[in-house]
Amino acid sequence: MATDFKSLPVIDISPLLLKCDDPDMAEDAGVAEVVQQLDRACRDAGFFYVIGHGISEDLINRVREITREFFKLPYDEKLKIKMTPAAGYRGYQRIGENVTKGVPDIHEAIDCYKELKQGEYGDTGKVMEGPNQWPENPQEFKDLMEEYIKLCIDLSRKILRGISIALCGSPYEFEGKMAGDPFWVMRLIGYPGAPFTNGKPENDIGCGAHTDYGLLTLVNQDDDKTALQVKNLSGDWISAIPIPGSFVCNIGDMLKILSNGIYESTLHRVINSSPQYRVCVAFFYESRLTSTRWWSHWMYVNRSTLLGEEDPKFSKKLSMESIW
Repeated sequence: MATDFKSLPVIDISPLLLKCDDPDMAEDAGVAEVVQQLDRACRDAGFFYVIGHGISEDLINRVREITREFFKLPYDEKLKIKMTPAAGYRGYQRIGENVTKGVPDIHEAIDCYKELKQGEYGDTGKVMEGPNQWPENPQEFKDLMEEYIKLCIDLSRKILRGISIALCGSPYEFEGKMAGDPFWVMRLIGYPGAPFTNGKPENDIGCGAHTDYGLLTLVNQDDDKTALQVKNLSGDWISAIPIPGSFVCNIGDMLKILSNGIYESTLHRVINSSPQYRVCVAFFYESRLTSTRWWSHWMYVNRSTLLGEEDPKFSKKLSMESIW
C-alpha cells in the first residue's frame, strides 16, 4: 500500500550497474544500499527517479526532440503511419483516440512494440504480429529509436535484478521463463499546451488516472514542464517534477502481483497545465508473452480481488514456486 509520500525518491543506481553481471552482486555493499532504496521506494510510492543509469543525457534529449519534430508535421504526413488492426495496432494515434476509463485522452502518440514474426507466439501473439511503423521523416527516427529501445531493455533488466534481490530472490528471478525474452511497449506521446480562459489554464486531462499493467516503466519527460502526477494514500496528487537526465520509474500491476502485494502499482495521471506542447517517451518492460502460468495467476488474483476473496497465496516473500 502506498504511503502519504510528498515527493518521489531519487536513486543513484550506478553501484548496481557496476556489479550487475556478477552472480554475487547481492553481497556488495554498494549494491545492498541501492537494493534497500529500491525496496523502500517500491513499498512507499511505487514511483522513483533513477540517475546514474548509464544512458547519455544527449540521447535521452534527442529521443524527445525527434519525437517533437514528428508531431509538428502536417496531419496528413503523420497519418502515413496510422495505427490499424492490419498494422498490429502499431503506429500513430491522433488526439482523443486513446481512451482511459471511457474518457478520451488529450494526447497524440506513436505506439510501438516488440516485433513478432508470423506464428512466433501462436494465437497469443497473432493480433500483434508484424513490424513497427516508423516515419520516413525525420530521417534518423527509426535508427535512433531502435538504439534507445535496446538500452531501455538492458536498463530495465538491471533495475529488476535489484528489485528481485530486494524481494529475497536471486538477481535473476525476473528472467528465464518469466521475462528472459521480454515483451515491451514504447509510447511516444505528445500533449498539447493547455488552453487559457481569463488568464488561467484549462487543465485538460492528457492521460486519465491509471496504473501500468507491466513489470517496470521508464519515463523520459520534458525537463521544463511538470505534468505527471502520482496519487498518495491520502488521495493527494504529487507532481513528478522533472529532473534533467533522469528517468521516472514506476512499477506495474505485474510486479505488484509477483511481489504478492508487497509493492504498489500506484495510480497516476498527466495534466499539462503549461501553454507549451509537452513530449514524453514511456517505455514499458513486460513479462514473456509465453508466460501462460503468469497469466493464469493474474486472472486468479484479479478474480479474487473482484469477488472480495482473500488470496491464500499472499505472503511476505517472493515465491516463484507459488506462481510458476
